[in-house]
Amino acid sequence: MSEERAIAGAEALGLEYAVTRHGPVRSLAEAAEARGIEPRQLVKTLVVRVSEGDHRFVLVPGDREIAWPKLRALLGVNRISLPPADEAREVTGYERGTITPLGSLRTLPVIADSRVEGAISLGGGAHGVALTVDAGALLAALDATVADVTD
Repeated sequence: MSEERAIAGAEALGLEYAVTRHGPVRSLAEAAEARGIEPRQLVKTLVVRVSEGDHRFVLVPGDREIAWPKLRALLGVNRISLPPADEAREVTGYERGTITPLGSLRTLPVIADSRVEGAISLGGGAHGVALTVDAGALLAALDATVADVTD
């Protein structure tokens, strides 16, 4: 089950975490409320495709969006895209809305927006499941590149 893979991924990295489970939500605001956090603490994990077979995780605070020009400049590329849902699932093993860098089928480089800090909640591998972790510990464990990549 995907949820167990995400939890095992957190444990393999030596992260302290708390699991939160909630029912269906229709918006980021509802998800944040269900998790008892501010929207900025809910971190979206997006998979981006730099080129064929070259993907990255991008961690984005819930109240922000990827700034594509900033991300392209950071990566030194002219083009970057969100892959189709089936490609993201093939790379990570997770459906959209549940994607997390924890326990991904493939280890991908991680880029985190510089505003990802403090206690954060990210996808737990299944709908309605989240892991709350310390951002600093997560980013260090993932050897993430931290940069201003959102608006």
